[in-house]
Amino acid sequence: MESSTPVTLSLTSVLKRNLDLTANNIANANTAGFKGERMSFDSYVVKSGGSETSFVIDQGSFLDSRQGSVEYTGNALDLALQGVGWFSYRTPEGEISYGRNGQFHVDSVGNLVTLNGDKVLDDGGGEIAFPPDTASSAIISADGSISAPDVGTIAKIGVFTLPDLQSYERIGAGRFVPPAGQASQAYIDDSTRVMQGALEGSNVQPILEMSRLIDIQRAYERSTKLMDGADELRRKALQQIGRPA
Repeated sequence: MESSTPVTLSLTSVLKRNLDLTANNIANANTAGFKGERMSFDSYVVKSGGSETSFVIDQGSFLDSRQGSVEYTGNALDLALQGVGWFSYRTPEGEISYGRNGQFHVDSVGNLVTLNGDKVLDDGGGEIAFPPDTASSAIISADGSISAPDVGTIAKIGVFTLPDLQSYERIGAGRFVPPAGQASQAYIDDSTRVMQGALEGSNVQPILEMSRLIDIQRAYERSTKLMDGADELRRKALQQIGRPA
């Protein structure tokens, strides 16, 4: 009985974390380019005398990088990626991030930006600026090259491979940045294709995530009931000990 509470507490901590991840997946089921996240956990066995106690250990999470479905929108500045590559953005704070959401537009000064206002970067890490009145007629080829009639080539959208992707940190809106204090190892991806007039959907499967959410909630309830039961047994034992002979 002495070890039941710490064991159950380790389980509930992992379940809570898993619940948060699953809820976030469900909330972003309709976010373009969103990649789901999964828990990774292990057990830690403690041997004492002739018995063993197994604790649940949170090993962190990992990104589900599978391709999402592609939906055609017909908008000239909607872009989908087919392959493992990532777009690169510069946030308003000057931070370089990566994502798969290709729902772009041109701001008031002609810069290609995301819905969050991040600047979309070219293959050299520079911002992409459109000459006046060219965005609606822009032609974007499969390698990311942007051109317009009577103007020629404007820029080439940067598409990058992230070999250390699983170590990256989420910053919201489907964007990722390298771990604090570490430089990105991103390099140009020549194999990923850019599709104009289309968007990649989230790779989250809502029905599967809802089923997982229900399972986690039930396991969490069972775990808390187990802790409550252990506390009740301990309380009764103390009452018995405290009674006069």
